[in-house]
Amino acid sequence: MTYSIVTFGCRVNQADSLRIEEELRARDVAEAPAAAADLVIVNTCSVTATADQGARQTIRRIARDNPAARIVVTGCYATRCAGDVAALPNVAAIVGNERKDTLVGDLFDDVPTAARFGGGDGPCGAIEPGVAGRTAFTLRVQTGCEESCAYCIIPSTRGAGRSLPIADVLQAVARAATAGFREIALTGVHLGSYGRDLVPPASLLDLLTALDRSAADVVFRVSSLEPMDCTAGVVALIAASGGRFAPHFHLPLQHASDRVLAAMRRPYTLAYYRRLIDGIAERLPAASIGSDMIAGFPGEADDDFAANLDYLPGSPLTHLHVFPYSDRPGTAASAMRGRVDGGVIRERGRALRAIGAALTRRFRAAQVGTVRPGLTLEDGTLVVTDNYLKVRIPPGLRRNARIAVRIEVDGESMRGVVVRRSGQQNEA
Repeated sequence: MTYSIVTFGCRVNQADSLRIEEELRARDVAEAPAAAADLVIVNTCSVTATADQGARQTIRRIARDNPAARIVVTGCYATRCAGDVAALPNVAAIVGNERKDTLVGDLFDDVPTAARFGGGDGPCGAIEPGVAGRTAFTLRVQTGCEESCAYCIIPSTRGAGRSLPIADVLQAVARAATAGFREIALTGVHLGSYGRDLVPPASLLDLLTALDRSAADVVFRVSSLEPMDCTAGVVALIAASGGRFAPHFHLPLQHASDRVLAAMRRPYTLAYYRRLIDGIAERLPAASIGSDMIAGFPGEADDDFAANLDYLPGSPLTHLHVFPYSDRPGTAASAMRGRVDGGVIRERGRALRAIGAALTRRFRAAQVGTVRPGLTLEDGTLVVTDNYLKVRIPPGLRRNARIAVRIEVDGESMRGVVVRRSGQQNEA
């Protein structure tokens, strides 16, 4: 039997798909292209209407190209719109997010993975660097969200916050390190709420402190955090970790107008956000600091949008992800008045993306001449640095080598020279 996994959306879905793949490989199921696989698992996202559409188009294409495939659909779109998904061709099963962790066991009428592998986050020994093009390991330590952002449907598709106990996280990290992974990205639906549901309660800082003290020879990268969850303690730990934690932050602002932030039900102001990232940039001048922005939220007036144009260009942000507002039925924003014209949304999105491109160029230019630690990807000629730059280097190394690279060229493709290497992991 053969399988293929198609993943949409964020790092949380990527981590979920990695876990599913681990379980399939542990059962000696071989990977194959979607057009030839016996089983195709489509892990969907539903954060925007475009994500829903992409999932439908992909399922139809798989059914057309591989009529014999058994298509299993999971993720947020499958959870939110099971009836729509069931009407698509060749869909053999729909697995909601609440059952995603037992998907493979249910398909194979098998005992749960945790029982076979002693708990934790899956049998990491079944995956090694290089499988399916992955070099870093993405570890979901939390899922679910209890925030009430007006535009977001995800709390209704992911449920209440649930955290993996610290001991189980440490066990999963140890397995990943044993399998040869040198970098682990920590992710969650609302990562900053980590531990609030545990008994006794814990916090994200507790988890990061435990990871900092662990014996695993890996670098940790913390994925997206809500601004109110990126505490002074978290920043201080990352800054003082000596490279144990990558100087890479993703802190979604969403809007620079306090009026729009309040309408979005975001629990902070621009002044709060400004203090936060100014403090990070002061303490970690080379840090990558990314953000998300929404263009065209209902009621966004010209002066609201102008607040974005006033704040962003001079901020220490290094890159932006720009999202045109996407109506999600069932959210508070869906019932709001003051819809912004589609043409205006597109124009505002273009303006934000132009600012983001300028911020990225400024950051990249500032890094020319610096030496940064990094990890080789792909065929060994691409490096991702600790501060999340993609740098091309000459051939000679394999994937998954820890190096230090001097950045020498800033252009469409950043280039550099290896100045130190600390060994590499052999992999298939």
